[in-house]
Amino acid sequence: MPNLHLRDPELRHRSIYLLPNAFTTAALFAGFYAVVQAMNGRFEAAAIAIFVAMVLDGMDGRVARLTNTQSSFGEQYDSLSDMTSFGVAPALVMYEWMLQGLGRWGWLAAFVYVAGAALRLARFNTNLGVVDKRFFQGLPSPAAAALVAGFVWLAVDNKLSVQEGLLAWAAFAITLYAGIAMVSNAPFYSGKTFALGRSVPFWTILVVVAVFVFISSDPPIVLFGLFVLYGLSGWVIWAWRWNKARRLQQERREH
Repeated sequence: MPNLHLRDPELRHRSIYLLPNAFTTAALFAGFYAVVQAMNGRFEAAAIAIFVAMVLDGMDGRVARLTNTQSSFGEQYDSLSDMTSFGVAPALVMYEWMLQGLGRWGWLAAFVYVAGAALRLARFNTNLGVVDKRFFQGLPSPAAAALVAGFVWLAVDNKLSVQEGLLAWAAFAITLYAGIAMVSNAPFYSGKTFALGRSVPFWTILVVVAVFVFISSDPPIVLFGLFVLYGLSGWVIWAWRWNKARRLQQERREH
């Protein structure tokens, strides 16, 4: 009797089906926890919680594909969780930390970020199967959240002593940029072509280990720096594509 669930294929299937949604729930909890910690003035813990949510969000989809438990329910639940963890939570953390000192400009920047995240997720859900899977259309919301949370973590951890007004306007610019970049058409590399089950050379494992060591040397600085580079990479790819298309048109005209 205690081992009934092991013999029943339907129950076994249901237990596997719950696995990716458990990761989604954990990501949702991390986003909610970030908001609570920001309200309590613990901004470093709030920023770290957003990064934890990002890791968990990256796992739920891969777990679903590995266990063959994808579902429309899981997709919708993941989208709603992303809106909380990467849309509302980063904006509220940044507002509670620094933007509220800017008055209406502060909450306007926070709202632009939230609206950008909502529009980004809605566009992503409607464009499934249409756009190139190798690239995201616009900055993905987890990366935008990491950019915002990374700046908070960097400033709090290093106790930046710059003038508070200057720091507030830097927070304003980063929040506004992240919100606008999410609804842009700039292509950002998705990494979805990388398969976990695919065999890789030994040196790839060494690179992964080196990356972990590099990040652990100073997580706030390294993570913020990496996401700044990623947050700018889409515009570099867009400029390269535009320049390539312009040269092709010029060559056609010459011929």
